[in-house]
Amino acid sequence: MLKTFKSYSFLLIALAVSTLSFAQETTEKAAPIFKDGEAQIVEAFNNPEKWVHHDLWVETEFDTDGDGELDRMHVSVTRPGQTDTEGLKLPIIYNTSPYFAGVAGDAPGIMWDVKRELGEKSKERMHPEVKRRAAPRPMISYSLIKDWVPRGYIVVHSSSPGTGYSDGAPTVGGRNESLAPKAVIDWLCGRAKGYTERDGKEEIKAYWSTGKVGMTGTSYNGTLPLAAATTGVEGLEVIIPIAPNTSYYHYYRSNGLVRSPGGYLGEDIDVLYDFIHSGDEDKRAYINKTVRDTDMMNNMDRQTGDYNDWWAARDYLNQMDNMKAALLMSHGFNDWNVMPEHSYRIYKAAKDKGLPAQIYYHQNGHGGPPPISMMNKWFTKYLHGVDNGVDKEENKAYIVREYDDPSQPTAYKDYPNPNTQDIVLHLTEGGNTKGGLTPDKPKVEITESLIDDVSFSGTELAKAQNSRHRLLYVSPKLQKDIHISGIPKVSIRLSSNKPAANLSVWLVSLPWDDNASKITDNIITRGWADPKNYKSISKEEDLVPGKFYTVSFDLQPDDQIIKAGQQIGLMIFSSDQEYTIHPEPGTELTIELHNTTLTLPIVKGEEYYRKFVN
Repeated sequence: MLKTFKSYSFLLIALAVSTLSFAQETTEKAAPIFKDGEAQIVEAFNNPEKWVHHDLWVETEFDTDGDGELDRMHVSVTRPGQTDTEGLKLPIIYNTSPYFAGVAGDAPGIMWDVKRELGEKSKERMHPEVKRRAAPRPMISYSLIKDWVPRGYIVVHSSSPGTGYSDGAPTVGGRNESLAPKAVIDWLCGRAKGYTERDGKEEIKAYWSTGKVGMTGTSYNGTLPLAAATTGVEGLEVIIPIAPNTSYYHYYRSNGLVRSPGGYLGEDIDVLYDFIHSGDEDKRAYINKTVRDTDMMNNMDRQTGDYNDWWAARDYLNQMDNMKAALLMSHGFNDWNVMPEHSYRIYKAAKDKGLPAQIYYHQNGHGGPPPISMMNKWFTKYLHGVDNGVDKEENKAYIVREYDDPSQPTAYKDYPNPNTQDIVLHLTEGGNTKGGLTPDKPKVEITESLIDDVSFSGTELAKAQNSRHRLLYVSPKLQKDIHISGIPKVSIRLSSNKPAANLSVWLVSLPWDDNASKITDNIITRGWADPKNYKSISKEEDLVPGKFYTVSFDLQPDDQIIKAGQQIGLMIFSSDQEYTIHPEPGTELTIELHNTTLTLPIVKGEEYYRKFVN
């Protein structure tokens, strides 16, 4: 009897221990938590000391450094420890970049000399000195980790081809820059090989991955998610590009014109190549000769600025047929480096394809992510599969108004504002001082002229009471605020006294405020064009001096409220000190006012404009 009782007691104890162990296992296993459609910070994931960090190399399907071996991309992973201790699988937020391992510094002569006549061959530029790196292999990046690992994501980084400890050649928009992140995603989904060492044979698996990947990044790092998405790679569910360069032609050219990105006068695609080329020093001579000195020099064409097949291959708008990923786009309307057209053109194409798409615009310059809550909803929906309705939202555009906090955008049905109507404004005489802008077509034929002189900045010209170096046409004072939303357009009928000329257009808010507290206070938007490309951006023809041509082009997209009491001004000039080639002064442009128009997208349209502008 005693033996039976003891056996029964041991059975009860064993059962209790087993039950307690099961209960502890059940309650202590960490898992993502969601509230209001967003992934929440999970305490169990929020201890950096328990995160797992490791790096590896993923094999691609290309060899661009000429060594006869498939290039491998350097990858680093940061994940909650529970992916090892509890067998937890989680989705991935992935960020790739050519900048992680450092970049070339500035030095005299590395930019192209912009002081030349239009169509002349540029002077040779200097290349930065190649420096060997003595530092040990770094962790690629710490970006995104503190925001997303605690919320139940694995964060992955990789260096682009030919940068850091990744093999290959930087091509600045070449096909390998799309296929490299594709290979990493293929590895995360079990379709590609990863290795523990750059030249090793020991494989490593992403056993902790759910196979759901989202990408984000800013500038070049925002371009690469789009590049990956255009491959149609399975597993890339959502991308959040921030101020992405979506076309290298649109970055370094404008309507046939050689134009620098804002803040980097004289930069071109080969300069950016040198800036990011931080890869294997022993392979740089071959890569420089193959990519920079042959492929780029034979195709980038700084003489004409024309669009060609080489530039077309670096335009992601032409590669969107295979794209399946959902898209949340972000950009600043006053980004004069990567200009706002880059995001709008892709957003529009994604909508036209029927992809889930939303756009966030702010009023500042380069960079600026959407609010983390907005990003969280998109990642939660497409990576964790939580039906939070973000794909069904009625409002597709979120725009930060001029004096609002970037975290508090105003919701709109779409961008451009669906209540926008185009209004055509005509020019009246007086442009060397201040001519007029009116919705009424002039009844007389008038021409006015300007003399190009790049020694005057655009700001100086806009502020000048009179100038022979620009033509300025202004609206009457606004009685009420005017909301511009969309893409302003100009059609300019002009002649030149020389076979070539720059053409620059600024849309400004006057009077000019030297003490402006906001980036929006003076310049509304801008645009540039080569009159020689009046028929096509792909083929120019010399201007016949004295002959008139119609040059029509878009200005940069905008959404801005111009305050009552201001005047809207259209400024036409030739060379732009901050952006264009700098020819010698003296080119004369003559404008036919009666055949020149500005088309403005105005919320509430022409009736509202006529009523409140006098």
